[in-house]
Amino acid sequence: MEKSISIGSENRTLQVLKKSVTPYSYLSPTLILMAILSLLPIVVVIRYSLLDNVIMTKNPVFVGISNYVAILTDPVFHQAIFNTLYFTVMSVIFHLIIGLAFAMLLNAKILSSFTKSIFRAIYVLPWVFTATIIAILWRLLLDPNGVINYFLTTAHIISFGNPIAWLGSINLALHAVTFINIWAGYPFYMVSLLAGLQGIPNELYEAATIDGASSIQSFRYITIPQLRPIILSLAILDFIWTMQQFALIWMTTGGGPIHVTEMLSTYTYKLAFSSYKFSAASTSAVVILILSAFVVVFYVRNQKASA
Repeated sequence: MEKSISIGSENRTLQVLKKSVTPYSYLSPTLILMAILSLLPIVVVIRYSLLDNVIMTKNPVFVGISNYVAILTDPVFHQAIFNTLYFTVMSVIFHLIIGLAFAMLLNAKILSSFTKSIFRAIYVLPWVFTATIIAILWRLLLDPNGVINYFLTTAHIISFGNPIAWLGSINLALHAVTFINIWAGYPFYMVSLLAGLQGIPNELYEAATIDGASSIQSFRYITIPQLRPIILSLAILDFIWTMQQFALIWMTTGGGPIHVTEMLSTYTYKLAFSSYKFSAASTSAVVILILSAFVVVFYVRNQKASA
């Protein structure tokens, strides 16, 4: 009797184990592929960061944290961190402000469906263009002999003989590329927040109106709380993506002039493919990975809290 009971418990244990293992067996091809394409390169880059100049040296030697000390004490790296933080924070803030403003405009009842469709097509245009098209477009517009300077000259805001080199000025280049990135990225917020606005029940606004709430109070106490999960997710994802922006910076200013638009991404690229310091570039990439990981932790916590 005891033997049959033990056999039955073993069978149940095997069944439970089989049920728990089966989902992972279906996921195993994807997990293996992710490990090869994601985890393996990360491990290799971390290993490179601990060696002497790899690839360029036949037998690189272990140097420990020497590469990290060199990178963290490099003034250009400090400038790249400041530029990246400014570029990222300003982009996220204005993406949110402009995206929310346009989303509320497209959600307003005063506009007809046809008018909303036209505005929606116009507002989403920057999202359609690739980084290459955006860079070429704005380099032409912001050229000293471009359209922007022409209008400013016509309006007598600047003199005819002193055009502004928006992307070549030490004082203006960082603000110019930040503006370009804001223009290119706000449609992502607009579309997401518009979907969120359309999901807010009208009964909440009707009840607030009956209670005597103003439009500002309705926005503060109904719209923002209802959109808060979407706003937090968008802001965190946008922070991660913007911090790693490369193509737009490289094709507009290349990190110049004199490192005033140098980002962590362009700094790392130049170390690898301009100076051929692959170990230093790997070290910089690891530092970027660590910074991104901190933001990812906040994103995961936010997703768990929302769930």
